[in-house]
Amino acid sequence: MTPESHAPTGTDDTRSGPPPGCPAHGLGPGGLHRLHEVEDLGALYEQLREQHGPVAPVLLHDDVPIWIVLGHAENLHMVRSPSQFCRDSRIWTPLKDGLVKPDHPLMPHIAWQPIASHAEGDEHKRLRGAVMGAISTIDFRSLRRYINRSTQQIVNRFCEKGEADLVGQFTEHLPMAVMCEILGMPGEYNDRIVEAARDALKGTETAIASHSYVMDALSRLTARRRAQPEEDLASYLITHPARLSDDEVREHLRLVLFAAYEATTNLLSNVLLTVLIDPRFRAQLNGGQMTVPEAVEQSLWNEPPFSTVFAYFAKQETELGGQRIRRGDGLLFAPLPANVDPRVRPDLKASMQGNRSHLAFGGGPHECPGQDIGRSIADVGVDALLMRLPDVELDCDEEDLRWTASIASRHLVSMPVQFSPKPPQDVSEQPNHKPVPAQRSDWQIGTVQPQPQPQPAAVAAPVQPASAAAQPQPQSAPVQPHPVSAQPQPASEEPPRRKGVWRRFLSWWRGY
Repeated sequence: MTPESHAPTGTDDTRSGPPPGCPAHGLGPGGLHRLHEVEDLGALYEQLREQHGPVAPVLLHDDVPIWIVLGHAENLHMVRSPSQFCRDSRIWTPLKDGLVKPDHPLMPHIAWQPIASHAEGDEHKRLRGAVMGAISTIDFRSLRRYINRSTQQIVNRFCEKGEADLVGQFTEHLPMAVMCEILGMPGEYNDRIVEAARDALKGTETAIASHSYVMDALSRLTARRRAQPEEDLASYLITHPARLSDDEVREHLRLVLFAAYEATTNLLSNVLLTVLIDPRFRAQLNGGQMTVPEAVEQSLWNEPPFSTVFAYFAKQETELGGQRIRRGDGLLFAPLPANVDPRVRPDLKASMQGNRSHLAFGGGPHECPGQDIGRSIADVGVDALLMRLPDVELDCDEEDLRWTASIASRHLVSMPVQFSPKPPQDVSEQPNHKPVPAQRSDWQIGTVQPQPQPQPAAVAAPVQPASAAAQPQPQSAPVQPHPVSAQPQPASEEPPRRKGVWRRFLSWWRGY
């Protein structure tokens, strides 16, 4: 798709498009849809699928042309074919022709940067190798314990009130707390950095200042770890044989922090909302038929954290989904419509348990390297919250929930809930493996064992005459064994009871 294929041929009125309120509002030159003017993108994707097939032409801001890939197989082919498609926007025809201005709203997402997600070839191997090597050092058992403790600390802030906004008070905080720990700056986690990250991702008037605040924290971290490495992701990036510069380290820390934060916040919100509003999930979770990880995967199918990803670019003329793709054309990787492709999901109500072939984390050379971190945060965070507040329920009608939507993602604004007030938990005590105290039993199987009798206190015996001492003394009656209700043995004399199968599984799953 080239700019000439739908460029205005008449007056400027054609380019300006119909006025708001007109039935054709949202259409640009050539009758193409402007994605940023559509309120219900899901409905538009299905309309485009019916009109154009698995690959459809659309418009971005300023009527910049681009393809959106709607089919599951077509998306997979694109991300798995680095010889045909790449992430290097410098070959994008509209950018080279000056149609994409420096102040274009999507320029921060599309502009090429010297990071792994935009690099190709040997440079991509070097940068991504450093990121993957650093992530491979994460101890996920320790990480899951930290996620659980962080969940308890965050829930302590509102558990006594009996009500909360799970988005503003939980799902926007837990990912940031965990990511700050992973990167190596747990001391930087506070409300200010959470607000800065959210503001920077929203693109508000203060987004630049918020972005600078986060980058300053990452710069301080890079300088500290360059001087004194420790056991964290920033240190492993610095000491990796790829020999990343300070700028490369800082940019990749920014990429990991923002991408993981946005994706995991959306995933947490979506999973919790699904559990709260869909009785099938709550009943299955409580009944043991569905685990939290399975609920997470179902959510990744239905509502991936990112609707689309900017962007791939054709390195040569090719064909995709029946459309002729020219060299330099841009294409949107679109997990949301791909996950509901009728060719892979003919019945959207069918359960997808055990099926991880969704595209929520991408694929190919640029597949999300931190997806296991996101899954761990969602799995442990949701499970810990539901165990802490088992009666939590939505405090509004589902229709009253508000979302902020963009081409890239859909973010839940708030999730008001109510529950029975609970006291705060002490999260300072470290997990341990002390034996469980023996439990008192009111019944016994087998022969009753005699219990030792306490010895009476020594009493001075009266002086008896020798004749009396020589006489035989009467024998005392034999001690009868105590009944079943007698005092139990001291706990220290009994071996500790071994945990049951279920308790041992829970201890293994939670990491302690």
